[in-house]
Amino acid sequence: MDKESSGSSNPDSRRAGGLGLFGSSAGPQYSKTELAGVPLTGMSPLSPYLNVDPRYLIQDTDEFILPTGANKTRGRFELAFFTIGGCCITGAVSGAVNGLRMGLSETRNMAWSKPRNVQILNMVTRQGATWANTLGSLALLYSAFGVIIEKARGAEDDLNTIAAGTLTGVLYKSPGGLRGAARGGLVGLTLSGLYALYSNWHHLKGSSSTRY
Repeated sequence: MDKESSGSSNPDSRRAGGLGLFGSSAGPQYSKTELAGVPLTGMSPLSPYLNVDPRYLIQDTDEFILPTGANKTRGRFELAFFTIGGCCITGAVSGAVNGLRMGLSETRNMAWSKPRNVQILNMVTRQGATWANTLGSLALLYSAFGVIIEKARGAEDDLNTIAAGTLTGVLYKSPGGLRGAARGGLVGLTLSGLYALYSNWHHLKGSSSTRY
């Protein structure tokens, strides 16, 4: 009677002792309720993959994989493609708007008809192509001079920008003679100087505030 009562009082232990990993298990089997109170000594409740020092997660500097000897900023050669493409698109859009304005102005006395639409469309197309060609040529000359001057001097600074802008104006207006080349160089010098001043305005403003 005692054996039957003890065997029937713990059905979990009987079910746990029925099968092992490879059939019947000869070792002692324990129920889940019996194992619930056993302390897990020597084991961390946190996964070792999550136990990371937070100091390694703080990055004070940018982490990029760069080729040997490469700069963290893009050079003039890399920016040349963006500059030329951007100037062509800007010229095309600006020329199209100007062509639309001119077409509407020249055909204001005509009624809305197919000839007027064709004339306006021709004006938009012509002006867009002209402006895109002009700005694209200027961007190409400026980028080429900038890359050549940078390679010749071995440095990248605002002097390259000013020199490239001046030479671009001189060469672009050179078919107009010496006076035209001088005017083009003056315009290029002015525009490139204003761009260099704008790009370094925060540095100049910061240096002036620290001085006083």
